[in-house]
Order: sequence, then C-alpha cells, then structure tokens
Amino acid sequence: MVRDLLPECAFCAVSAGAATTPVIFEDPAVLAFFPKRPAALGHTLIIPRVHIQDLWHLDIGTAATLARATLDLAHAMRTALRPDGLNVINSSGAAASQTVFHLHIHLVPRWRDDQFGTIWPDPSPPLTDEELEAAADTLRSSLSP
Repeated sequence: MVRDLLPECAFCAVSAGAATTPVIFEDPAVLAFFPKRPAALGHTLIIPRVHIQDLWHLDIGTAATLARATLDLAHAMRTALRPDGLNVINSSGAAASQTVFHLHIHLVPRWRDDQFGTIWPDPSPPLTDEELEAAADTLRSSLSP
C-alpha cells in the first residue's frame, strides 16, 4: 500500500525534513541517511520518499529507483570508507525484525573482526533435501509467468 506520507511514521518524518539526521543523498524519490543508532561507521538507510510499508508493497518502478540508489551509495561507501565487505539488508515484517514499517534498505559497511558478528545462523535442525525440494517446487509454482 503506497501513501504519500504518514504522520505517525518516523521515516516519513525524515522524508518530510521534520527529523534531524545526517542526510547522505536525496532526490525527489529517494532519501539516504544515517540511522540514530548505526551498527557501524557509515551504516546508511535508504528509503523511498513516499510511504511504502515493506518489500511486499513495493512497485517495480520504485524498486528500480531504490536499486540504483543502493548501488550508487554502495560504490561511494567503498570509495570513501574502504570497508572489507558490505551487508545490504531489508527486513519485511515484524518476524524479520522490521521495527519501522516504512520500507528501508540498510547498507552496513563491514570490516574484518568488527563487532557486528554473523547475520546467518545455522538452521536447527538442518533442512533435509526433501524439505528444500518441496520448498523449491512451491516457490516455482507461485511465480507469475
């Protein structure tokens, strides 16, 4: 569901200029800024200026705009900060740790031995080949032609 701006949304407030945070990049469709509690030096959030709840509500045009901004900022981050790696993270829904329900992409520069830690736990118990194939079949049948 796309709306212009929601008064109760913290990221809509940032988009409207009502919140103070270092802005890294902005254009009419996208805004990139540092979060209040960054996970690492250079951690940047990229949002659409209009309110979009999460990835499942994103249209292809806005997705392309966000992808372009993500790539441009990732390259700028590599040049400016020289990290050893980069996490690009989106969380959609509370079960995925989304806490602000305005679509956003995290760019988190990473350095060897940083304090961020791993983001990929081992599944417990490990998934079987049968479970993986069943999930693959279900996903393939759910794709639009």
